[in-house]
Amino acid sequence: FVARDSSRAQAFIGAMAFFAPEMEVLHLPSWDCLPYDRIGPSGGVAAQRMAILSRLAHGLEDKPKILVTQAAALLQKIPPRAAVKRASYQARAGQDVNVADLERYFGVNGYARASTVSERGEFAIRGGVIDVFPPGADEPVRLDLFGDSLESIRAFDPESQRSTKQLKAVDLLPVSEALLDKDSIARFRTGYLETFGAPGDDPLYEAVSEGSRRQGLEHFLPLFYERLESLFDYLPD
Repeated sequence: FVARDSSRAQAFIGAMAFFAPEMEVLHLPSWDCLPYDRIGPSGGVAAQRMAILSRLAHGLEDKPKILVTQAAALLQKIPPRAAVKRASYQARAGQDVNVADLERYFGVNGYARASTVSERGEFAIRGGVIDVFPPGADEPVRLDLFGDSLESIRAFDPESQRSTKQLKAVDLLPVSEALLDKDSIARFRTGYLETFGAPGDDPLYEAVSEGSRRQGLEHFLPLFYERLESLFDYLPD
């Protein structure tokens, strides 16, 4: 269902909850910023978009569901399915976890470091305890390590920071549509020089070259991938 804007989309979602409460609704919002603005989409919108795109990229089970989006989101090009699918990471209790590798995963996939995790897309590392709020989760999770072994996974309340339930596994998904791995950084640098010429003292070019993020990065999405896809490419035949 393609709505004209976000208010119409929310009204339709509310109607579905009343008339067909058994139907699962997937909402892919549009960016909450202007094209080529100095800032990109907000963290909440970016996380929600990537949670939905990740579900679509991995394939949906047979249970009926409806995808709700807005005209602006439908028109916008998005990362290729293969890249989104590769960017998922599953942590299971009992497996070995390299903290440095996990921290690198957070950096590549758009997670933001925080002292206390309360919003989707944030993470914190304190010794053998890793807090992270995956974009597709209702609550943040706490990974307790004993040495290199993942001893337990617990969901916790972001306000009280108290555990709410024990989990066997958690799926970590990308938060940003711009994935900053080695290949995408090299592709960005080449594409930037071909499109705009010498970067001079452009802080965005310098930040990406160093593997770090900067506001408005998502507006340069075509430079990070060989090609982009549309939402229709994510849908079943």
